[in-house]
Amino acid sequence: MPNYLSANRANWDERADVHIEDSTGAYSIADFLAGDDVLFPIEASEIGDIAGLDVLHLQCHIGVDTLCLARRGARVTGLDFSENALRHAAGLAHRAGLEARFVLGDVYQAPERVGGAFDLVYTTWGTICWLPDIRRWGQVVAALLKPGGRLYFADTHPMIQPLEEIDGRLVPTFGYRTPTGVPLAFTANQTYTGDTRAFLNTENFEWVHPLSDILMALIDSGLAISRVVEHEGLPWQMFPMMTKGADRLWRLPAGHPRLPLSLSLTATKPG
Repeated sequence: MPNYLSANRANWDERADVHIEDSTGAYSIADFLAGDDVLFPIEASEIGDIAGLDVLHLQCHIGVDTLCLARRGARVTGLDFSENALRHAAGLAHRAGLEARFVLGDVYQAPERVGGAFDLVYTTWGTICWLPDIRRWGQVVAALLKPGGRLYFADTHPMIQPLEEIDGRLVPTFGYRTPTGVPLAFTANQTYTGDTRAFLNTENFEWVHPLSDILMALIDSGLAISRVVEHEGLPWQMFPMMTKGADRLWRLPAGHPRLPLSLSLTATKPG
C-alpha cells in the first residue's frame, strides 16, 4: 500500500514537528525533561520491571515513551517510519541525557532493520490502526522476540473504533473490520493534541482491526496470550463528550453507559 503509507508518513512528518514543541502539554515533554516518568497509568502499572532488558518500541514516534523505558533501565531501540520523528527523538534523547537507538523503517520491515532477539516488544497507543495487515503484524512481533520474550500492547478498544459522536450520541459509523485494500480515508487538518496549527499534508488512511483478528494474529504466530485487560480510560479525547481525569486519561462522562475505551494485553513467545 505505498500510496496509503506514503500519505500517512507525510502527515506524521508534520505531526512530529508539532508534537515535539508540545505547546498543549499533551506529550508531557517538560515533565519528562524534568525527570518524571510520563508513561500513562495503564502501561506504567502493567509492564513490570524492565531493567536490563533489550526492548524494542515499535512505532515510537518522537520517542517520549521509548526514553521513559530507557529511564527505567532498559536497553531500548525505537523504530518508526517517519525520519522527521526520529530526528526529534534523537534530539530529545540528547536533551534528557538518555541512551537509545532509533531506527528508520515501517513495522513490516522491523526484523530486517533491527534483528530478532528482544526481551520485550512494546507497542502502545495509536499504532495498529495505521497497519493494513494485522496478521502480518503478529508474525513480525513473533519474529522480533527471542524465546521467552514478551509483547506488551495497549491501544484503542476495537469496540469503540467504529463509533462517532453525532449530536451528543455515539453512533456506529464504520465497519468493525476494514479490508486491507480499502482503508478508511480521513482528512486531518490538525493533530489530536489541541494544537491548532494546520497541516499541508492532510490525507491519512486507517484500518479497524477487530479483537478476534488481533488475538488470532498473535496466537497463529505462536505467541501465548497471558493477560487481556479492558480499560475505561484513553490517553486522548476520542470523542468531544469525553472528560480528562487527574491521571491524564480521558473517559466518557458520568451517566453515560460504561464502555471499554482501551485494551491491553501481554503475549509470550515460548522458550
